[in-house]
Amino acid sequence: MNYAVLDLETTGHGAGDEIIQVGLVLLDEEMQTIRSYSSFVKPTIPIPVFITQLTGIDDEMVAEAKPIDEVLLEVIPLLDDAVLVAHNVGFDAGFLNQALDRSGYMTFDGRKLDTIDMLRILYPTLTSYQLGSVTEHFGIVHDQHHRADSDAMATAELFAECYRKLERLPLLTLQRIASLLGDAIDDTGWFVNEIAIRKETMSSVDSDAYQYFRQFAMQAGDWTEEQPPREGVDIPVADWTFDQFLGGLKENIKALIPGYEEREPQNIMFDEVLAALEQNRHLLIEAGTGTGKSLGYLIPALFYGIQQDKKIVVSTHTINLQEQLRQRDLPLLQQVMPAPFRAAIFKGRGNYLCLRKFEGKVNMHDFASPTEDRITASQMVVWLSETGHGDQEELNFGNKGSEFWGTVASDADSCLNRSCPWFKRCYYHRAKQEANLADVVITNHSMLFTDIRADHRLLPGYEQLIVDEAHHLEEVAGKHLGTQISYLSVQHPLVRLAKDARNGQLVSLIHKLAGEPSDKSLAWREKIDDILPDFGDLRDDWDRLYELLYAMMGSGQSDSAETGQLVLRLRHGNLPKGWGDAQIVEESVHGHLSKIVRTLDKVFSEIKEDVDDTTIAAMVTDLSGTVKDLTRARDELRTFMKADKADTVYWLEGNTNFRAKSIHLYAVPADVSEQLRSHFFDAKKSVVLTSATLSVQKSFQYAAEQLGLAEDEKNGRLKTVQLPSPFNYREQALVVIPRNLPVLKGAAGDPYFNELLIKSLADTAVETKGRMLVLFTSYRMLKQVYDPLKELLASSGIQLIGQGIDSGNRSKLTKRFQQQAKSVLLGTSSFWEGVDIPGDALTCLAIVRLPFQPPNHPLIEAKSELLQQQKQNPFMKLSVPQAVIKFKQGFGRLVRTSKDKGIVLIYDTRVIDTYYGKYFLYSLPGPKIETMHLDQIVPRIRDWLSTEAGEEVRT
Repeated sequence: MNYAVLDLETTGHGAGDEIIQVGLVLLDEEMQTIRSYSSFVKPTIPIPVFITQLTGIDDEMVAEAKPIDEVLLEVIPLLDDAVLVAHNVGFDAGFLNQALDRSGYMTFDGRKLDTIDMLRILYPTLTSYQLGSVTEHFGIVHDQHHRADSDAMATAELFAECYRKLERLPLLTLQRIASLLGDAIDDTGWFVNEIAIRKETMSSVDSDAYQYFRQFAMQAGDWTEEQPPREGVDIPVADWTFDQFLGGLKENIKALIPGYEEREPQNIMFDEVLAALEQNRHLLIEAGTGTGKSLGYLIPALFYGIQQDKKIVVSTHTINLQEQLRQRDLPLLQQVMPAPFRAAIFKGRGNYLCLRKFEGKVNMHDFASPTEDRITASQMVVWLSETGHGDQEELNFGNKGSEFWGTVASDADSCLNRSCPWFKRCYYHRAKQEANLADVVITNHSMLFTDIRADHRLLPGYEQLIVDEAHHLEEVAGKHLGTQISYLSVQHPLVRLAKDARNGQLVSLIHKLAGEPSDKSLAWREKIDDILPDFGDLRDDWDRLYELLYAMMGSGQSDSAETGQLVLRLRHGNLPKGWGDAQIVEESVHGHLSKIVRTLDKVFSEIKEDVDDTTIAAMVTDLSGTVKDLTRARDELRTFMKADKADTVYWLEGNTNFRAKSIHLYAVPADVSEQLRSHFFDAKKSVVLTSATLSVQKSFQYAAEQLGLAEDEKNGRLKTVQLPSPFNYREQALVVIPRNLPVLKGAAGDPYFNELLIKSLADTAVETKGRMLVLFTSYRMLKQVYDPLKELLASSGIQLIGQGIDSGNRSKLTKRFQQQAKSVLLGTSSFWEGVDIPGDALTCLAIVRLPFQPPNHPLIEAKSELLQQQKQNPFMKLSVPQAVIKFKQGFGRLVRTSKDKGIVLIYDTRVIDTYYGKYFLYSLPGPKIETMHLDQIVPRIRDWLSTEAGEEVRT
């Protein structure tokens, strides 16, 4: 059997489009190339400009090419008795058959394999399955992207990689995948089954690297056997001074990393963090880019923790930073630390796979989306043979993958604990045990507050806390100490329980109980049947409630002009017209939910006592978890509808595109500083808070007040430190402010401002050869700029990439920007921080507007009212500091290493025209700042970039 690996270039994706190039590689069963074929094709329609830009193929190149029927005559014999393979086989096979049919030939009806599906299943942790990214990952030479001959050869090599991976997988895993896929997904199930059959006949035994349990091949073993890191190891840690410890560690780093240089700001950070831990003080420490902040707190924390036998908890805002610590910083420290230590990553429970749920899902083939869920389940079967953590962050899900994950994720309400057959292999309990044994536990801000709400039953006990990305702590506190309800809060649990009369967890339970000999079985089934009509009534009332809430949004306080977003704040004693009607419907929702919850709780309790069948016990446990979700939603909705707490801000958010189903209800404390103080700063011996952006104009007052540290600052229990920058910003960064721009009023700009902005951006981008990131505060303005800027840049061969236009995925956009040398990236809020583009890929950063938050957002409005009551100026005490911190984050995107050099353009003249503008400029880490007319910018940039670092530029 041969494999024909096909790639086609076409004039587009529509029914009237045609093939312009064919690439084909023929492989034998051993994955050896038998022959290759490629040919341009002369289409009957012109090649569109965007296809020429993508592929490099123009009308002139295909003018003398053969017509499609002649090319197909050469291709057909190569496809004879072959399996067709392509990267997105649906596209290539579809175009091939369309062309065969038009030319009067028989269409291809043989077996088809898709390398995208195979990669998703076999390499579930790859971050992208796009052909260019995957070939780069595997080191496959692929010089001409979007050329059929090059793409076909690259796809053939990828297919061979997939084939070899399949051969290496345990037989049990292959059999599982073949069973899951069946004939549902092209012919992948058949292909996997063929390899499984061949493996069965071979005498070779699967690697003993796997653990086999309940018909799964796994990487992870029994977590209950793990030991503390220094069990039986005699290390005189107690006798060491920190200088001795650090000296040995640095020698080890120098031996491991040639050219390693010490950084003075990092040395200061070592000392300050250790002093805070040893002296039971709190510390606010601002550490800019290049400080080596992660090691700056991890090294003293580990020294203190090991020496004093104390557990240190480190919290980050993003799971990205948690993963960076896991994959980069901790492995380095494991190699260089002069004493063994253990660090654990501990996330929220929903991040871990519940093996019991997954086993049930896979064994019963219980799939809501048959095609997508089978691929996701197959991915996860492979992943089980590779993962030690069972953490969903490792997986790259497809479209419905996250929905499937929701049905198999670990959760407290459906956990059997020690009664579970999977308990000793449970990923969540493994993570919890590792946290109990660890010297340092890396968690996230969300988990800190989830632990507080769970009465500290989740995280191991701790007295020392280090908070990284601390500028987000207050915002996360508000979300977690408040309430959020969406349309799906009730809809999702309802669908899981009873999607309709034939589908859902309750229907499955009724069928299962029918075979149960217990005398009570019939009574249980009747009770469940009795409440099923309530599900329909509840759905109707739930929809009616959300329709009423949506209707209120239109007449209330809203700002839908930009993105269709609607916002309505609720004020106690002045609730909107129609609120009484909504409360009546909520009464009915509450009644239906209470009846369903009461009945099911009673039935489930009886089943648990009387039935021994483990399958039924597991089903009832999962159902109980879903019922608890409904109970929570019922109680939180009742609290929200009262809207009667003076210290809480209540509001609705929605979107005109998705109408009632988009509505979210929020209830958030207006001021969380007191809660932060009582939960952390009063309760813990030492809390270290660090970030690249904590100060405003060299002052930490704003951060201290927001976080509830103002008292500690007065009584001397808090120390604030701003570390010097390791970079020479005066020589590495030039800030240019065009002073002849009009003052911009309103979020979306005006035509004259936009015209000047677009021309300046285009001129600058041509001078810097792209390599430019433009930060907006308004998506509407980004869209206004996108098309005219793209047109201006096209003649210079500079690609424009727009967030929300070319893709909504920040990682994909950043990767594309880095891969395309001449490109400009337009981004909104998520690009202001957490984006790391070091080196020459980014030369120019443009900030279109100062990042003030909308003053009419309910939470900002409520905070402002509180400040006014205290006779303080909300603009200067809240709006400016918030904007300065975000502005500093945006500025931090430019200089990421000591070798980076670039320009920051600030198009908002308020930084030089207003009394508060100095707060922004004085908060920057000492770059050269110049103002000039728009027409002087390009010559100044040319001068700056052509000057070697270290030379002073005369202006």
